[in-house]
Order: sequence, then C-alpha cells, then structure tokens
Amino acid sequence: MPDTRIAATFTALKQSGHLAFMPFVTAGDPDMDATLALIRELGRREVDLIEVGFPYSDPIADGPVIQASYTRALENRLQVDDIFDGVDSLPTDELPPLVAMVSFALLFRRGVEAFVSRAVEVGFSGFIIPDLPADEAADVADIVQGQGVDLIQLISPTTPNERAKKILAAASGFVYCISVAGTTGVRDELPPELIGQLSWLRSQTDLPLAVGFGISRPEQVDILRDVADGVIVGSAIVRQVEAISAGEATVEDAVASIGEYAATMVAATHK
Repeated sequence: MPDTRIAATFTALKQSGHLAFMPFVTAGDPDMDATLALIRELGRREVDLIEVGFPYSDPIADGPVIQASYTRALENRLQVDDIFDGVDSLPTDELPPLVAMVSFALLFRRGVEAFVSRAVEVGFSGFIIPDLPADEAADVADIVQGQGVDLIQLISPTTPNERAKKILAAASGFVYCISVAGTTGVRDELPPELIGQLSWLRSQTDLPLAVGFGISRPEQVDILRDVADGVIVGSAIVRQVEAISAGEATVEDAVASIGEYAATMVAATHK
C-alpha cells in the first residue's frame, strides 16, 4: 500500500530534520465561512497538517475553551453535512492533510462506512476518534485504512503499557500523545514524565509521535525536538477565534492574527 498523505508528510519532515506543526480548528465557530478562511490561511502559512474538530454536545477530554467553541457552533445549528460541504469547497489537494477529530457517536449515527467514505470524498486524510470503543477499534481501522487514509490513536500518560500496545496495533499515520492527564488547554510547562513516556512509545512503534494538550508556545517545542515528531496546538488558536463571537475582533483580524501565530510555530518546528 502506498504512503498516505499523512505518512508522506511526516517522512518528508523527518528527512528535513523538522517537526510537524498541526493546529486545531473547530468547524463552524463562529460559522463555516470563517473556518474555511482560517484553514486557507493556515495552509498559506505552511503548517504541516490541520486538525478539524467536529462539534459534539458531549466532547471527550476537550477543555473549556474548545468545549465553548463546540457549543457556539452547535447553537448556530451546525450540521455534519455543513462541515462536509464546506471542506468539499476547498482545494484540499493544495492544502496540508486535514484530520477530522470526531466523536464515534457521530460516525455510529450515520454509519461508520458511510461517514468515512463521505469524509474521504471531500478531502479528509485521517481521523482521530477520541471515544472509539476498544472492541470497535480494529474494525474501524480496517474501514478507515481501506479508504487509503489513517486512523490516528490517542495515548495518555495514564494509559497502561499493555493497553497502549493494543492501541498502537490499530493506529496509523501518527500517534497523538497526550502530554498531560486531564483535559486540553494551555499550560505553563510540560510534565517531565512526558519525556519518559515518549521514549517508551518510541521503543514500541515506528509511527511518528505528535504531542498535544497544553502546547502553546514556540519555546515549548525545543524540549520535544529529540523525542517527538510533531506538536499539536488547539486552545491557543480557538481562544483567538472566540474573540469574533465576543465582538472583540473581525473574522479578517482574527484569521490574520492566527496566521501570524502559526508562522511562529512553523518557524519553531522547522528549525
């Protein structure tokens, strides 16, 4: 099977000695037009991948900033098809790989095969399903990977080693390494035990390791440079989008500000 877009991205970055930078955006916050403008701007700033959150009424692990963004989108009556139609309008072949962060409940409601097929058709390159039941993981992985895209799995600091090995068996693309126990959000420092966990994971898999939850500043990248392959930033970006709904920024200003922030993170990861 040929490399997926995500695998090819990480391979190219590794050959260049760079880490991946993957920002997170909430689809439909404050509306899909703003989301699409932001995705285009992030592509222009040459981020490596873009994680797109599908709002859900009972999000798993997401902190208050991202939960609030989901609430705003859902209060505006955002539907899954609105996300698919919006992404379908983008030139996804010219953009970094898009990764859907989506609750298993949304896939189950539509039918896993139908959801995955439609998502791939509009341009998604991978899936992160934080509440994927363990007994469903292998079947979902077969469906996702059968479409030529990736199922990215999450591993937290509290995941037992034996459980982590089973998770890795159903993973492809990269491993989403949660840097801290608890919910997402910006933190002042990364826990020292994270380095040990990443070293252990490196001994168990050849998949790239991307660290998320609590990453927000360029200087945090340096301590991960020798132990991880990428960094994921969510709350620091979503908080800037929140300013639109609060009447504190226009869509154009927020998108430009996030673009400038993304450029600093790209510079840090691509040293």
